[in-house]
Amino acid sequence: MALDRLNFETFQCIDLDAFNLANLCHASLRTAFPMSQAAMTAVTSNPPDKKRLFAVLAAAFFGWMFDGMEMGLFPLIARPALLQMQQAHGLTLNDAFVAQWMGYATAAFLLGAAGGGVVFGWLGDKIGRVRAMAASILVYSVFTGLIYFAQEPWHLCASRFVAALGMGGEWSLGIALVMEVWPEKHRPLMAGIIGAAANVGFALIAVFAIFFKVTIDSWRWVALIGAAPAMLTFAFRIFVPESEKWHAAVKSSPEKIQPLKEIFGPKLWRHTLIATVLSSVALIGTWGSVQWLPLWADKMAGAADPSAKGWTGMASGIGAVIGCLLGAYVGRYITRRAAYFFLCLGSLISCAVLFRGIDTYGPVFLSMAFIVGALTAAFYGWLPLYLPELFPTRVRATGQGLSYNAGRILAAVGALQMGALMQSFDGSYAKAGAIITLVYVFGLGLIWLAPETKGKPLPE
Repeated sequence: MALDRLNFETFQCIDLDAFNLANLCHASLRTAFPMSQAAMTAVTSNPPDKKRLFAVLAAAFFGWMFDGMEMGLFPLIARPALLQMQQAHGLTLNDAFVAQWMGYATAAFLLGAAGGGVVFGWLGDKIGRVRAMAASILVYSVFTGLIYFAQEPWHLCASRFVAALGMGGEWSLGIALVMEVWPEKHRPLMAGIIGAAANVGFALIAVFAIFFKVTIDSWRWVALIGAAPAMLTFAFRIFVPESEKWHAAVKSSPEKIQPLKEIFGPKLWRHTLIATVLSSVALIGTWGSVQWLPLWADKMAGAADPSAKGWTGMASGIGAVIGCLLGAYVGRYITRRAAYFFLCLGSLISCAVLFRGIDTYGPVFLSMAFIVGALTAAFYGWLPLYLPELFPTRVRATGQGLSYNAGRILAAVGALQMGALMQSFDGSYAKAGAIITLVYVFGLGLIWLAPETKGKPLPE
């Protein structure tokens, strides 16, 4: 929890005077945009409240951190669970079966997250960010805990799908809430922190795995950890304030807001499409290969070192925390497009070294897992910075939620392809991963079709 303490102690000294600038331009804004006068009065009349700012940041951070724990939990329990299910059915134990059902479960997760991004994003634009986010956390907590009762491989897939509905919704809602409440000059820092939150959770669950051996006899009890975040929902409803920008956007809209219709309308469809494609590249790389690193390590180390998957998860998780913070800051100091280009280039090179040059578990493998974790996860610091800049407040949660999570549909194809490739390559994680991570080549070119948003305020 050192990172949590560092976040709150460091931010106490942040200068929030930038908000006072809003009052200086209030009069001119009222003249230029008379329809939104009441809305802007609501947003700009009061100075920022530090308690309010940190309550919002804490809600988004912990919500996404526990989401990361849920994501890190399944790769730890998947192999023991599937091996136990093979035993129960009298099947010969083999990793091809594990890879096949791991691919199905990952695809179910990604499809569920895509649906959740749409459903809960739409709900967030309708009833507010906070209430929708509390509901999303409740869904993913309860259904992750229900994995405890799974008896068949398809039970894992079904639980994973429904839990993912909540996980997909939490991302877009947390990002929208933080970006709308915190001052504009702190957006890169906020994007990095929220992006890092999931990887803090991922690293924490990896530390747990190092000291608690996840086996075919213990995996069910580990699954129950996933139900713990349900308790957050009550705190959210009591202590976390709603976005004033969202309230203002709802009040100032001359007609009923139709988020889905608007993001596919003539003004925003291009933004929706490019956001989906850019998210897809990052997600395919992560879910199609990098998320399989703990399973690969477990296979290489064998029964002699059951903690290998935990150390691998921790190495990539710590790297990912650092990468998310750096990804957002790179986007701050150079253009958004150049930042994405260099992240694709770095990910492509590091994944080639890992999957094509290493075939044994050890310090070199763990070092490369750290580097790959950092570079491939840096996108998740860049995306929370860039996606909110493409959509106006009234449809932001729906727009960025659908775009990011629609990318997971394509990532689901990548996950299924990883399982198919492994069967073709006789269970080789390395050969399959080397092919899937070529997706970063597409990102090198696609980013130049996207609009540059550096230095521009969030669209209202």
